[in-house]
Amino acid sequence: MTLDLSLSTKQSLDLSPTRTRTLEVVDKSNRLKSTSLGGKMVAEYWDNIFTAKERGKHVVWYNGTALNPIFQAAGLEWCHGEAFSARLAAMHLEGPAQQAGEEYGYIAELCSYARTHLGCAVMTQKGITEKQSGIVGMVDQDQLASKLPSPDFFVNAYAGCSTGQQWDAMTYRVFGKDFPIFNVSLPMIWGNKKDSGYLRGTEWEKTPLYVEEQLKKLIEFIEYQTKKPFDWDALSENMSYIKRASELRLEAMALCAAAPTPATYWDWVASIAPINFLPANQLLVDYFQAVKDEIQQRIVNNISAVQNERYRVYFDGIMNWNKLGFLTRKFAEFDVAVVAGRYTHDSFWQEPQLIDLDRPLLGMAQHYLICPINHGLKIMEELLLKRCDEYAIDGIAFHSTRTCRAMTNPQHILARTAERDRGIKSFSFEGDVADAAFYKDESLESGLVAMLESIDQQRAKV
Repeated sequence: MTLDLSLSTKQSLDLSPTRTRTLEVVDKSNRLKSTSLGGKMVAEYWDNIFTAKERGKHVVWYNGTALNPIFQAAGLEWCHGEAFSARLAAMHLEGPAQQAGEEYGYIAELCSYARTHLGCAVMTQKGITEKQSGIVGMVDQDQLASKLPSPDFFVNAYAGCSTGQQWDAMTYRVFGKDFPIFNVSLPMIWGNKKDSGYLRGTEWEKTPLYVEEQLKKLIEFIEYQTKKPFDWDALSENMSYIKRASELRLEAMALCAAAPTPATYWDWVASIAPINFLPANQLLVDYFQAVKDEIQQRIVNNISAVQNERYRVYFDGIMNWNKLGFLTRKFAEFDVAVVAGRYTHDSFWQEPQLIDLDRPLLGMAQHYLICPINHGLKIMEELLLKRCDEYAIDGIAFHSTRTCRAMTNPQHILARTAERDRGIKSFSFEGDVADAAFYKDESLESGLVAMLESIDQQRAKV
């Protein structure tokens, strides 16, 4: 059949016979087995959080930056808002929380991480007061979303997203302003000076020092709240585990430059929770050692992550957590190996050499500032081209994340940069991080097919 695509492409594409699919599509993806251990670790982590109050623990709610090594050293239990929202979405249990948030007045265009977590706050608060306000009257209190323990205090440290600060401020209000809140300011790394670049230049040298001082104040705040002295030795120990886990993760990612790739972006998505917020300990190191070992063994045995890999794609955008398994199979169906991505490869302790165990706060501050939505365009372009070269990328899938403007804003310019400087084709599709209603399968499939046809035409000319 012939498909007339959008006006922007102005071309007709023959989708048969190579693009025609049978009604029963064979799953051509081959996910890593070792990541299932990460799922078990995450489930145990949340089960532990749910009993925090019964065990007399202080609980901190936070969003954005990975402050958990500090919380762990202080003996706290920590609840990362985005992580819990992503977990609910991945389990398709986000509905009650989002409905609670909507009934409280938060519109659907608000970041779905924030909307889900605020809904959880509403449900948790209702559980505390046991008031029958009617606000969430349709919500079953036995739902997972209502199980979060109430916070003893909030900490906000959000880079590159204006929603983050307001998110915690609104959560603070939901709880009647009864719990203290501490804000860490993380400035944008603009990168527009002559000497600027990724991890270099005077802007880069000075800004982390400002953040490091705030982290010292945060620790003073925590000491005041807990009435306990902070354990600096524990923080250094925590960061030693983070550093080793990160090194193993990066070594394993580098192995995926092999063609066909032994693991894909979706395996790294499954490994985000362990590196981002689980306790720093030997189990964390062992997890990433197991992931690396499996990838190395796959290379030895010539086992690929996608059957009949024909295209290598980079994924730009935050993960659509409702669709993790679906998208894994979807791209593989078209012989596409999604090898790397901005969210997985340029986030989450991705520069372990910056971690100094004798001065851990500086390395933490540096990592918080290199959040992938906290750079100016010049640095984002540099990172994109670097990843495309490292993994021999053929095309880019831009996930136009509906409620995350910070991630989506530069994507059209990045697409032009990749085409101009490397001749790399791309397409965009609609979706969201934690709201399945925004995903449009037709948008993904038509865009993906068009991009693959362009790559084929490009290859035919060589």
